[in-house]
Amino acid sequence: MAIKITSAAFEEGGMIPRQCAYDGADVSPPLCWTGAPAGTQSFALISDDPDAPMGTWVHWVIYNLPASACELHEAVPPEKDLENGARQGRNDFRKIGYGGPCPPGGTHRYYFKLYALDTVLSLPAGATKAELLKAMEGHILAQGQIMGRYKR
Repeated sequence: MAIKITSAAFEEGGMIPRQCAYDGADVSPPLCWTGAPAGTQSFALISDDPDAPMGTWVHWVIYNLPASACELHEAVPPEKDLENGARQGRNDFRKIGYGGPCPPGGTHRYYFKLYALDTVLSLPAGATKAELLKAMEGHILAQGQIMGRYKR
C-alpha cells in the first residue's frame, strides 16, 4: 500500500525552494499525506540525498508522529521532542531536526520518505537514520515518498 505525499513548496521531481535549503532560511518544507492504512499507530519520515559525494547524506529523521497527523507544517522547530509527541533524530550535519539541501555541486535529488507504522517506537530522541530503520523493522504498514531537486 502506498501513501501519497505532496508539498506546497515543490512538485514531485521539481526544484526545492531556496528558503528550504541550507544556504537559504534552512526551514523544512511543508508536507501533506493521504492513504495511511487502518492500524497505523504512528508515522516516521526520513529525508536524504543519495547523490552526495561521500554516499547518501541524511537531512532529516523524525518519528512517532501521531497516527492522526496528515501533514508537517513548514519550519518544524529543531527540537528533540515536539508538542505533538513526535521526536526528531540527528541528521548528517550532526544536528537535531531538519537540515536543508546543500549540494557541493550540480543538481541533487532529495527524497522525503514517509512510513506508516503499526506501533509507537520506544526510540529516544536524537536517533540516527540507521537506528530508526532498525526500530521500524517488521512494523511498516505502508510507505510513500516525494522527491525534490536542488542546485546551488
